[in-house]
Amino acid sequence: MATTTKADYYDLLGVRRKANSKEIRQAYRKLARKYHPDLNPGDKSAEEKFKQLQEAYDVLSDAKKREVYDRHGFYSEHIPPPGAESAGGPGPGDYPVDFGGFDFSGAGASSGTGGGFRDVFSQFFSGLGGAAQRPEAVEVPADLEYQVDIDFWRAIRGTVEKVSYTRLETCGVCRGSGKGGGPEQTCSTCGGTGRRAQSTMGMRFNTACPRCGGTGKLAHPCPACAGEGRVRGTESMEVRIPAGVDTGSRVRVPGRGNVPVPGAAPGDLYIVTRVAPHAYFNRRGDDIYTSVPVTVAEAALGAKVEVPTIDGRALLRIPPGTPSGQKFRLREKGVVSLPAHGKKRGDQYVEVQIVPPSSVDERARQLLKDLSRFYEQDPRREIFEKAQK
Repeated sequence: MATTTKADYYDLLGVRRKANSKEIRQAYRKLARKYHPDLNPGDKSAEEKFKQLQEAYDVLSDAKKREVYDRHGFYSEHIPPPGAESAGGPGPGDYPVDFGGFDFSGAGASSGTGGGFRDVFSQFFSGLGGAAQRPEAVEVPADLEYQVDIDFWRAIRGTVEKVSYTRLETCGVCRGSGKGGGPEQTCSTCGGTGRRAQSTMGMRFNTACPRCGGTGKLAHPCPACAGEGRVRGTESMEVRIPAGVDTGSRVRVPGRGNVPVPGAAPGDLYIVTRVAPHAYFNRRGDDIYTSVPVTVAEAALGAKVEVPTIDGRALLRIPPGTPSGQKFRLREKGVVSLPAHGKKRGDQYVEVQIVPPSSVDERARQLLKDLSRFYEQDPRREIFEKAQK
């Protein structure tokens, strides 16, 4: 008969066989967050993976269970740890096993591969007594992030954004306990005995009832959260975005994140902004960069020209002989800094771009020729000198 070999618990958690309890716990929590059914709704493979991780962690996080697993390749409560075989008889946690009618021939042939007889014990004794225990609550990230897209003007002036998102919150019915009302009931699977007979391949097992875990009683789980203590809900609110946010800015809303584990305080919600670029204003931090075209005469003779700023128009003085590409600073004409950066404001940098006339008649041509006489040297001489160095 073909049997299925279980995956190695250490391989499931991705840890070495000599890993300490802290490394095992960290590996389990990391993988449990990834495959938790609440984070993978409808994904049966993730749900199955999560169950395997819980089983592996249940064994490897317990020193005695891990000792049995390391020795036999599987865990069963009826197998005593090394050195305890001579202690004299089964302990209070052992379970009677009736091997009547089972033919052991061929059992040794398959034991080397981890199948056959070993798989039978693995199937029926793995995790006995713990089936009805509430699984360790998987800790999810407490803080949440929610991205909002806003335009340039709302970012520098501030705005109010309406957000809607889902989060894990404390169940309002049981207040995080996971327990429902009413007294405990007798387990219908075992009739209150706490034991259940199972058999396979001629072997009969009198094991702890998988439904009640050997207690014979069933508690009422909370109907709203199915005993989890947390529910997934949709939250909608208006969040004030302060003036000065940029792409990647984070606005904290305290107490609006996930409840990481049942009964814990919720984390925070962080609104992450993504700001659309502007057609004219180029923002770099709290500074604004722009350009302004000027005529040849304005650049040569000097002038006062109006330039756009985020506050409206401002007057910029162009000194005589200003070359194209020259930058000027308008103090405190940039973006207001966020409160966390102190009460200050950036600057605006304006680059001058000399624009030649679009049409030139004979008279203008002569004037430009006369203007060329005022150049003391070839304006391209310097770049050739630099190129030869």
